[in-house]
Amino acid sequence: MSDTNSTLSAFMAETKTEQSFWALQDKTSEDWVVLDSVNFEQTEVMPIWSTESLAVKHCCDEWQDYVPAIITLAEWLEFWIEDLKEDNIVIGINWPVEGDCVEVELSEFSQALAEIETL
Repeated sequence: MSDTNSTLSAFMAETKTEQSFWALQDKTSEDWVVLDSVNFEQTEVMPIWSTESLAVKHCCDEWQDYVPAIITLAEWLEFWIEDLKEDNIVIGINWPVEGDCVEVELSEFSQALAEIETL
């Protein structure tokens, strides 16, 4: 199994129970952390984390004005996909403090979420 597949599988296993995951949102503007992708040209990546504790580790330095914000699977599938698709965003799964991040296409990530969503 590739690093991408194993990272995505582990993320989904952690996310399935709570039916939610975390991203960083600016305290004032409510903008989300999005940055240039290292793996895809002319593409931005939105880092996300399976737990609040993983996300909060990044609320320092350049992201000190951000806080972890929860996103439910239902919200993601209903409201997020279209906007992110229009903006050509990929997803950075459990973005590490150091080292390389696994980035996946929006469609692959959203399909995996749809498979674990409990209705």
